[in-house]
Amino acid sequence: MPEPTPLDQTKYAQTAIPVEAVMLRRWSPRAFSDRPVSEDDLRSVFTAASWAASSYNEQPWRFVVGRKGDETWTKIFDSLAPLNQGWANSAPVLYASFAKKTFTHNGSPNGVAMHDVGAASANASLEATVLGLHTHGMAGFSKEKLREAFAVPEGFDPVACWALGYLGDPGALPENFKEMELKPRIRKPLGEVVFSSWEKPAL
Repeated sequence: MPEPTPLDQTKYAQTAIPVEAVMLRRWSPRAFSDRPVSEDDLRSVFTAASWAASSYNEQPWRFVVGRKGDETWTKIFDSLAPLNQGWANSAPVLYASFAKKTFTHNGSPNGVAMHDVGAASANASLEATVLGLHTHGMAGFSKEKLREAFAVPEGFDPVACWALGYLGDPGALPENFKEMELKPRIRKPLGEVVFSSWEKPAL
């Protein structure tokens, strides 16, 4: 695993409970370097995604991947909300995730398809972290634009858009993002999210 930058060290999660370091090192920057991402690293990231758990091993995830300068990157960028376009234009890789809405073996609705795409996306982000890369997922995009741009079949739903690349200079960000980029990360305590009965802490 590459040496962390000073900003990575600031973002390194502090927790009283020990967990694997890669999870503590993963964070979502908005400042990306223009350094390209190698084909080998992209293969590693999406291989990790492909080994996520999924209901009935359906593997409902699909990813469309663009590199800056190509048509795919531009289509994904054009689907982003203006607020995200304000920083994502520096990312060397943009990709979009999609969920297959039905099970292949019987055609019935897959109610956990998006959950499973999320699991695959988390795997991709953790593998990216191991490789010294970063990801940033985005909900701010037009599903309609993305669907139209890639002629996505009706049996699939857009889930998220993602930026991928090496950490860049936070000073290059629009002012409204700089403060967030430099702050340490925090999480809710377990008692607020892990219950034995509703809102009764289990741990």
